[in-house]
Amino acid sequence: MDFKINLQLFADAEKTEKPTPKKRRDAREEGQVLQSREVTAAFILLASFLFLRFYGKYFISSLMKYMTNVYNTIENIDLYFHENNLIIGFTKNIAVFMGIIFPILLIAFISALIINYLQVGFLFTTKTLKIQLNRINPIEGFKRLFSKRALMELLKSNLKILLIGYTAYSFVKKNILKIMELPRLETTILLKNFASLSFSFVIRIIIVLMVIAFMDYFFQWREHEKNLMMTKHEIKEEYKQTEGDPLVKSKIREKQRRIAMARMIQEVPKADVIITNPTHIAIAIKYDIDSYEAPYVLAKGVDIIAENIKNVGIENSIPIVENKALARALYDTVDIGDMIPEELYEAVAEVLAYVYSLKDNY
Repeated sequence: MDFKINLQLFADAEKTEKPTPKKRRDAREEGQVLQSREVTAAFILLASFLFLRFYGKYFISSLMKYMTNVYNTIENIDLYFHENNLIIGFTKNIAVFMGIIFPILLIAFISALIINYLQVGFLFTTKTLKIQLNRINPIEGFKRLFSKRALMELLKSNLKILLIGYTAYSFVKKNILKIMELPRLETTILLKNFASLSFSFVIRIIIVLMVIAFMDYFFQWREHEKNLMMTKHEIKEEYKQTEGDPLVKSKIREKQRRIAMARMIQEVPKADVIITNPTHIAIAIKYDIDSYEAPYVLAKGVDIIAENIKNVGIENSIPIVENKALARALYDTVDIGDMIPEELYEAVAEVLAYVYSLKDNY
């Protein structure tokens, strides 16, 4: 027994087609956007570092005042624990500390907003908050645990630890003597040297994070595009939803044509004359001096439609005049319901005059 397999079914099930604009819009509304957390973290750290680079002197000066205030408190510890002094001293220390740390937190917050806006744009959706039962399905959870994305996240985390660890090790190894000398230095010099070493270390860490962020963004972009890929069947279904089923649309158009044809044929008995080709074209003309400035076309058609127009004309005793050139000119230049153009006035007037003379004779 021979079995025939329709390979087209498998082709339709493969996601081989690029996502349509509608697919991208729908995915965005569902919260599926291209975003890298590594890029966000790296740029927040970079913005904070650049701010500290220019804010450093004020930061160190404020920190020195804060530490001086703490040391003075320790020297007068008995007075500090007096009820009023305790409240005043605690409030003052908190105010100084917040004054130092708040600008850094503000810069970090603003930079997070900016980098997320650059990646995602403005997006507000509540669909990501909906409860999804597959999230609590242990089988689906097991699949996600050992998915390609989970593996890449694990590799990325390990790579980050290795690179940052190696960077920290090489920095400490290179600057071990300077680090060992720090406890022996005076407070002011200690803070300056510590700040210099910290800035050098942070620069190296930022470079490492930028490299990781670039790699992660490329990976996230590939995964995002892959998840948006569509099958040929999905594209067909989307087209049906947006444009309508082609078969249904063709049937609707055919029905509309039939209705329009029926209405047009119903207007033929009102015509004054039917001008023919004589076998292929038929044009029904009406001249209503009270409503129109010139004769107008009631109906027109070729082949079968022309035959129907002539048959209705014969049934209603409407004169049929053969004029090949005029019939062709009217069919090509005048739509149903429109008045004839000026260049055809004379030719049509002659036909109408001939028809009216026939009526007068009868």
